[in-house]
Amino acid sequence: MKLSSLVGHPFLPADFPLPLDHPFTYRTAQREAGLDSNDLHWLVENGFLARPIRNVYVAAQLPDSIELRCACLRLVVPPDAVVCDRHAGWLHGAEMVLAPGEHLTLEPIRIFLPAGRGRLRHGLADSGERTFRSDDLTEIRGLRATTPIRTAWDLGRTRWQERSLAGLDQMLRLRVFTKEELVSGVARFRGMRWVRVLRAMAPLADGRAESPLESVLRLRWIEVLVFRPTPQFEVWDGGQFLARLDLASEELRWAAEYDGDEWHSSPEQRTHDRARRELCEQRANWLITPFRKENLFGRHQNAERLLRAGAADARSRFGIRLP
Repeated sequence: MKLSSLVGHPFLPADFPLPLDHPFTYRTAQREAGLDSNDLHWLVENGFLARPIRNVYVAAQLPDSIELRCACLRLVVPPDAVVCDRHAGWLHGAEMVLAPGEHLTLEPIRIFLPAGRGRLRHGLADSGERTFRSDDLTEIRGLRATTPIRTAWDLGRTRWQERSLAGLDQMLRLRVFTKEELVSGVARFRGMRWVRVLRAMAPLADGRAESPLESVLRLRWIEVLVFRPTPQFEVWDGGQFLARLDLASEELRWAAEYDGDEWHSSPEQRTHDRARRELCEQRANWLITPFRKENLFGRHQNAERLLRAGAADARSRFGIRLP
């Protein structure tokens, strides 16, 4: 095929002699299509190909994604490179361990080499060195990655308690290891960076948390009120199911719910939230305090005040002493 015949086309045609649905290397382009470096440079310059990293190419019509980036890395990383942290969690199915908004604006993949091997140096990888045991590693989607429990320990060792607990919750939610296993393994990281955060957050981890910000709200609750709420508490009226509440105290008949923008912002969603909460309040005598992102973060965050007020209202209304 003469490359000049592509001029005027928006993308590579379906009969182009190279993959259009997955990345390929310079060697593959040379062997299967007879293209040299000048040809590939022309295809990149004219918008038909993208070159995410050196010697790896992908058809421009293929949208960027974490799957695509992992496929690109799989072609060029050393066999002992290991996907770690939130991207290992994502590979195992814990999609919410990704950084906020990362499904829209992709970040470099966290991929490390064993201690003493240096680091990867290209734009798709956020790299460094890390010490692993043989039982810390597994293979998934053609890449080496940390196992779910090692990934949880790594996610828990971070500077911020909120991020630590959210990561632990999401990994525990996979139900491939127990909380007892999670907590008992913390001791092996003694002396490592941020292990104190992991040590404090691991006993609080709960796989029932459905979102990272729900985990943050639960942490705020524990910090302010000391006692722990029950995540995803079901409210029934006799034999009729009324609702499942994010965080609840059955003794106080009071709940706190996190309303994220994705599922709680449209008029229809707000109407649904209001109806289910009124049902719980009227039929089962519950009090419910809703929270949004601005209540948890920023200069004007007021989660502590709202939690104290909600608990006080429940105590006053039902004549129950706080635990």
